Amino acid sequence: MELLAPAGNVEKLSYAYAYGADAAYIGLKRFSLRVKADNFYDDEYKKVQELKKKYPEKRLHCALNISFHDEEIDSLKKNIDYFKLYPIDAFIVQDLGIVPLLQKEFPEAELHLSTQASCVNSEAVKMYKSLGFKRVVLGREISINQIKRIKDSVPDMELEAFVHGAMCIAYAGRCLMSAYLTGRSAQSGYCSHTCRWNFKTGLTQEAAKELAQSGNLLIEEEQRKGEFFPVYEGDDYTAILSSKDLRMIEHLKDFKDAGLDSLKIEGRMKSTYYVAMVTRAYRKALDALEGKITEEEAAPYIAELDNVAHRESTTGFYYKKSEADKTASGASDSKYELAAQIAGKKSEEEINALYELGQKSYREFKDNLDSMHPAAREARLKDLEIHTDRQVNPFVKKDGWKLYDFTALNKIDPSMEIQFVAPEFVYKSAGAGEWELINPETGTLMNWVCDGHPCLLYTKYDLPETALVRAEDPEYVPGIIRDSGR
Repeated sequence: MELLAPAGNVEKLSYAYAYGADAAYIGLKRFSLRVKADNFYDDEYKKVQELKKKYPEKRLHCALNISFHDEEIDSLKKNIDYFKLYPIDAFIVQDLGIVPLLQKEFPEAELHLSTQASCVNSEAVKMYKSLGFKRVVLGREISINQIKRIKDSVPDMELEAFVHGAMCIAYAGRCLMSAYLTGRSAQSGYCSHTCRWNFKTGLTQEAAKELAQSGNLLIEEEQRKGEFFPVYEGDDYTAILSSKDLRMIEHLKDFKDAGLDSLKIEGRMKSTYYVAMVTRAYRKALDALEGKITEEEAAPYIAELDNVAHRESTTGFYYKKSEADKTASGASDSKYELAAQIAGKKSEEEINALYELGQKSYREFKDNLDSMHPAAREARLKDLEIHTDRQVNPFVKKDGWKLYDFTALNKIDPSMEIQFVAPEFVYKSAGAGEWELINPETGTLMNWVCDGHPCLLYTKYDLPETALVRAEDPEYVPGIIRDSGR
């Protein structure tokens, strides 16, 4: 089975490939249902071309899955030459109106039917096959047994299904709540995720808490006796229609037995850390299923899914419809935050040059101190005792240590414990004394670094260029989902 990962921008695309995806799906400009993802534009096609050269066996799918109005089709036609600059292997579409255009302009690219088309039966699959579609991304309301029946009926049609990530309470994601409450249509890619908003109960906080603790605050539709939805979970807010996250990593064999061709991970708007960790977990699970590694070897990678931002999980419609009806509240959350990204390893010559630069910077610092008036020098020394980050200390070369390009994304300092994660290993912990931060412009040690500051990492660990650095979020509280935004 193919593993298909999300990529909201070029960076995420590179990590999707590096962490084990066989293919990745992207959106272009405003023709995707995730317009709030970075998507791809301007000259980014050059970076994508380079990635495809680096990973020639990987595939690239492009989502053109909005519902097109005439003016949007006009715009699509105007952008055809730009789209041709991308090495696209397949287009994911729901609107049949653009199919003839894509078949004419991209004869080598496959057509994949979007899950938005709600294809959930074999007769519909046969019809789409007759129109030239190579693959159907099945509607999310389908079961494992129905997947098998469709595959048995149309064995030469590729079938794809979502296996992990956020779900929508609306049928096939076709929701009107966003458009109704915010004027932002989900079908044009502008979903405001209204179903996950926190709605007031209309009660005081004290009264709401008392009612919530009684377990009696539920809603029941008049014609559906016995089907209850929680209305209050929290201080005095709730997310009434927020569905649980899909998680099927423990059930991949069932997909294989049903004949599924591609496993799709949701998340073009998710973080680089999410893309890397979830893709890696499913890669290892698939490798175990295929006998490439043992289940014991895959287990710690799968366990790391709990360290990625997520809500409560469900198996969706795949086994029992009632599972998909269960709701959750709050934003997704994780105990870790992505602290930095590792890039290339420096050569021994570069380490030596940086060492010499550090010694020079230190000598200049000392010479400057020595040239000061004694009173000024004493004042400066006292200031350095208070503000230790102003000290100038050259790094000392250590046997076996390596130097890496390092892009900080959050503030970290060498007193912290950090963890390296990579495709090749679960994680490596590095405590104080096992890593240092070095200023590439002076060759001296840094007491801290944050986003936007040039920096190098010096550590005893051997790391691949695709490694990520994570640190525990000090504001995380186990068992409490923080509302970190929609």
